[in-house]
Amino acid sequence: MSISDRYDAVFKALAAPVRRQIMDDLRDQPLTTGTLCEHFPEIDRCTVMQHLKVLEAADLVIPVRKGRERWNHLNPLPIHEIHERWIGPHAAGAVAKLDRLKREVERDSDIAVKAGPD
Repeated sequence: MSISDRYDAVFKALAAPVRRQIMDDLRDQPLTTGTLCEHFPEIDRCTVMQHLKVLEAADLVIPVRKGRERWNHLNPLPIHEIHERWIGPHAAGAVAKLDRLKREVERDSDIAVKAGPD
């Protein structure tokens, strides 16, 4: 799978509110599929499983079978890759622009104070 295909799978997985909620639920600890189903009483187990399948395809959830239970673990690495690729560089650029704006405003403010009232 190409890097572009991996990113597409992650963005597709993140598009659904239920899948984002599943990821939030898994953030602090792995949960069984049964426990996740209890978190979504409005949808049936089959639908929760379909959402988990999409998350697995995007490598965002790693299932581990222990006996009869299936434990779902969050894999944060794909999100980190997206952050490094898009968010980090854009955030750094935005911070630099804000710093430049702050310095310009302070400079203009200093000039106005030195010039005195008109």
